[in-house]
Amino acid sequence: MSGRRTSNNRIRGPQSALTDFLASNNISAAQISADYERRRREAQQQAEQEAAANGTIAEEEEQQQDERDETALQKKKRKRAEEKALAKIKETKGSKKQKKGKKGDPAEEDSDGALAMYSKSKPLPGQLENCEKCEKRFTVTPYSKTGPEGGLLCVKCSKEQETQRKKDDKIKKQAAPRGRQRQKQSNLLDGIVHDGAVSLQDLCLKTIADNVHDVEEFGDLPENLFKRLSEIFSKRRVLTTRTLDLFLRPNMDVVDITDCGKLETEDYIKIFSFAPKVQTLYLQQAGQFKDEVLDYIIERDVPIKHLKLYAANLITNKKWIEFFARCGHRLESLQLKWLNCSLDDEAFAHLACRCPNLRRLKIKKSFRLGDPALQDMRKLRKLEHLSLQFKESTSATNLVDMLTAIGHRLRTLSLEDFYYADDSVLETIHTHCTQLEKLRFVDNDVCTDTGYANLFANWANPPLSFIDFSSNRSIDCDKPEGTEDLTGLSTTGFQAVMAHSGPNLKTLMIPSCRHISREGLANVWDGKREYPCLKTADVSFVKTMDTLIVAGIFKSCPQLKKLTAFGCFSVSDVMVPKGVALIGVPNAQDSIIQEGGYDFDVVSSAGQWYM
Repeated sequence: MSGRRTSNNRIRGPQSALTDFLASNNISAAQISADYERRRREAQQQAEQEAAANGTIAEEEEQQQDERDETALQKKKRKRAEEKALAKIKETKGSKKQKKGKKGDPAEEDSDGALAMYSKSKPLPGQLENCEKCEKRFTVTPYSKTGPEGGLLCVKCSKEQETQRKKDDKIKKQAAPRGRQRQKQSNLLDGIVHDGAVSLQDLCLKTIADNVHDVEEFGDLPENLFKRLSEIFSKRRVLTTRTLDLFLRPNMDVVDITDCGKLETEDYIKIFSFAPKVQTLYLQQAGQFKDEVLDYIIERDVPIKHLKLYAANLITNKKWIEFFARCGHRLESLQLKWLNCSLDDEAFAHLACRCPNLRRLKIKKSFRLGDPALQDMRKLRKLEHLSLQFKESTSATNLVDMLTAIGHRLRTLSLEDFYYADDSVLETIHTHCTQLEKLRFVDNDVCTDTGYANLFANWANPPLSFIDFSSNRSIDCDKPEGTEDLTGLSTTGFQAVMAHSGPNLKTLMIPSCRHISREGLANVWDGKREYPCLKTADVSFVKTMDTLIVAGIFKSCPQLKKLTAFGCFSVSDVMVPKGVALIGVPNAQDSIIQEGGYDFDVVSSAGQWYM
């Protein structure tokens, strides 16, 4: 009685659900452990008896080899059977999930149990197993490694796998982060190729841009750094009303902001209240620059001499006329772009009369200017830089008369989208424009190859440093190879261009000039002629451009920094010299932008193609 009373009064703690489950099914953990130890001792005794029964060491090795072969074959059969069973189980489980069955389905529980048995069963320490890689028989230990397919590895294969893993981890650490690669590609598109580490100045500018909301003022920075910071802020779209104050100082006379898209009308007025002595005002994407701002400039008599406004298309025509009448006598440079309908021929007539000291004039994307503006432009006798792009059709006669009147003083000339300009315009440039440094004549399908050749033949003008003849080609769909009179820039004209200006040329733009023959390109860039000043070239959509011509460009242009070749499908597998950015080559294996990484002698590497 005392013993029973003692057992009944014993304090017991709470039992887990697993313990209750095992007890209800008469499952004993101690019995399971004892059975396992017994099976392990029997397997060990059986192995010792078999080893003692073998007569010699040679017979034992032969028997072990047969056992390995037989085990490998059995293992393959077992794996195939397991794969079939797993596939069947997964298929059964998937079909059952689609049906709306009750929870606790016995068939589904059996499938889950079988799947767990096949996926989780692994040899225990002390048992024998075949290596997944080398198929060698080895004893499993608690430290055995798992192979790629889920099997176990022997000691040798485990070491090899660990060594390879360390190498892969090292390569991943050395790879540049995604953001850094993106910035690198962006710089290459801009033609910026860094050789070595980034300069300390660039790192400081980047740090300022990254922490712009913590910056109170820039201090006394030079003008070039202000310009660089403005470009970085504009590119990141962080130039707002608050950050604008960082660029304003009372004594400044230059305001240059690349992107004013987030500024309001009051912000432009604030610029002149902070800096009332501004003489140079460059504002791009100035969509909210309205009449109120020009009124403030006129009333406060702000001494602006150089004005550049892009996308200021909300200024009325009447306000432009008032501005030219009150402030036009001071203007020396006027650059207007994307004005749409805000400036017409009447306002331009006032510009020509009220701005006698104008030396630089740039008007692009203006929808209401035409032949009357070209006629009034003859009054601007001091012009040295002229850039025009009209949307309205203009006659070649008015263009010729304008160039005849003011061409002798021009140093840069840019004519875009003058669709009706013919060879007479090129002849006028040849005769009257003899001080040009930059020439842009693009998007024309009337001038002929003979006209371009005559322009540069025996031209009294010094060699040009900038040439842009983009999209000068025939657009006749019935004659894709060109007309009989060779409309557009072709072989003869291109060779005349390089013969005249090649030694001094820094920038060459000939995209979409698709009538230039391969022989003409090879004759210019043959690897023997040298163009020591050429740094930027664009040969996109010149269908005759191929790998050998690109190699010749690298050989003939030792100072080249950027080569753009979109749409040149015959260019592939090019070795890009160090410090050169090759953009647009259609190579499926590589990026669209290829940075030069080969530090080799271009002359010796490309010369084999021109021997």
